[in-house]
Amino acid sequence: MKPTDTLKHEHKIVLAVLDGAEREARNIHATGKVDTDKVRKIVDFFRTFVDKCHHSKEERRLFPRLEERGMPRGGGPIAVMLYEHAQGRNETAAIADALNKFSAGDAGAVEALAEHLLAYAKLLREHIDKENNILFAIADRVLTPEDQDELSAAFEAIEAEEIGEGVHEQYHQFAHELMNH
Repeated sequence: MKPTDTLKHEHKIVLAVLDGAEREARNIHATGKVDTDKVRKIVDFFRTFVDKCHHSKEERRLFPRLEERGMPRGGGPIAVMLYEHAQGRNETAAIADALNKFSAGDAGAVEALAEHLLAYAKLLREHIDKENNILFAIADRVLTPEDQDELSAAFEAIEAEEIGEGVHEQYHQFAHELMNH
């Protein structure tokens, strides 16, 4: 499997969780109630699977290799992806903050919680679309077979370092559970 295939596969898992996040946000809007346990798990997924695992593969390995192959870091697709990763971190922090306020008894935080869940989902859907259809197509053209092999090995190392053995599968399971609820 090419490194871009690995990332696209991870995108499918992310999209399944985004579906669940959007459902939860709509439910919050409709009822004013929050499934705090579910939202806490969603935040953990965004922080650990999306950011530490998935974005680390892109930021620490794929993007630098693409730069070596002539893609500029500033002003091109890489700059856009990095900016959107930062926006995603900000939205995740805002979701966590609203959840903490709600959990501490601030009923007014419920609206912000739903809005930030929706904003994050919208941002990531558009981001994934750009990566799948633009950035990864370029990557597949410019990366050598050696690059592909090195990146695949590096991705496995990042996964082991950042989230540990078996954790990836737990997030797959979580995405699957969200799809069926």
